[in-house]
Amino acid sequence: MFEAGVRQKAIFATMKQSATRPAARNALRLAAISGLSMVLAACSVIPKGPVTPAAPPPAAPPPSTAPALPTDTNRHRIALLVPESGANAAAGQALANASTMALLDMSASNLRITTYDTATGASAAAKKALADGNSMILGPLLGEEASEVAAAVRGSHVPVISFSNDYTVAGADVFVMGTIPAQSVNRVVHYARGLGITRFAALVPRSVYGERTSSAMVAAVRASGGTLVDIETFGREPGALTAAIGKLKSHGAFEAVLVGDNARVAAQAAPLLKVGRPSLRILGTELWSGEALLARTPSLRGALYAALSDTHFRQFSERYRARYGDAPYRISTMGYDGVLLSLRIARDWAPGRPFPVAHLYDRGGFAGTDGIFRFNSNNVIERALEVREVKPVPGSSTSNTIPVVSPAPARFDD
Repeated sequence: MFEAGVRQKAIFATMKQSATRPAARNALRLAAISGLSMVLAACSVIPKGPVTPAAPPPAAPPPSTAPALPTDTNRHRIALLVPESGANAAAGQALANASTMALLDMSASNLRITTYDTATGASAAAKKALADGNSMILGPLLGEEASEVAAAVRGSHVPVISFSNDYTVAGADVFVMGTIPAQSVNRVVHYARGLGITRFAALVPRSVYGERTSSAMVAAVRASGGTLVDIETFGREPGALTAAIGKLKSHGAFEAVLVGDNARVAAQAAPLLKVGRPSLRILGTELWSGEALLARTPSLRGALYAALSDTHFRQFSERYRARYGDAPYRISTMGYDGVLLSLRIARDWAPGRPFPVAHLYDRGGFAGTDGIFRFNSNNVIERALEVREVKPVPGSSTSNTIPVVSPAPARFDD
């Protein structure tokens, strides 16, 4: 039911067969929600009667008010580390909702999922999860939290399935589930090579994401047998993008250029890049997925980018809305698939025993809402991505459509 190559029908049996994803509901939304802080104050016991030189006997500590987790003998305890307060609370709630939905869809009675708030401290949340006896951790969401959680669980032999795309924290018992930019770059470059494109260039922002995208571009072009003409970086200050494009074009001819940023930046860059080169192909990354801007930017026609498959997300989105009354965040599928992964492993996981980490390295992979995936020897996820192309709507000079031109593979062949 969860192995790659097995039909998705058993997993998604209750999904409606037709659904239309509303535009712009795939993009990650940051909700500004005021966080609540709990302040614990110690109470002093004041003895009655006159004060004497002798010190009063020490007061007994007040009983703990923290709810204790019930004892589980037939269920596995899984911790979900997501923001429940602060600016990212809505995204965290969507992940929690999706996790619960997976349990309900699968009628799972052998898992107990407890949510811990990372907004008040990711390290503290991880340590509390360990103290409560959880055997597996799903989350956290943010890259800066991932390193804190990795440090907190080090040596515990409790696996962490991080939702972030910070692959630098992977290793030991920490696995990275977020989509890695290197994979979308590699996928779109190899597809472009299949179209006969040989000379590539790239524009990337001066950021951690830009650095990783740049390294991925070098590796992808080399592996595909193409030629990398140049990579230029740009900042966010006015005129920086235009200056970088000028430098890039001065290095000679290229047939495709990767814009390693969001669709808004690509829309700004495309008209300048195409001056004198109308047939130039613009390439994008997974950041373009769900961007409504692509459908109304004529200069991006012909652009290619790789992204997660939306085949099952449309049904997932409809069912999520029916249950919770709102559209899900695109990232919420990781909460759903994380639970499905736990249930798949739980077939061979006896309650009370450590999580069988070796099962996560199954080379056949696993099937989920976002398609098939597996973890490589470095504990970083490998996903099957599809390639989409921005094309004009027939008869329209301004509207585009974004069809899939290369479907995501249905199985891993190696």
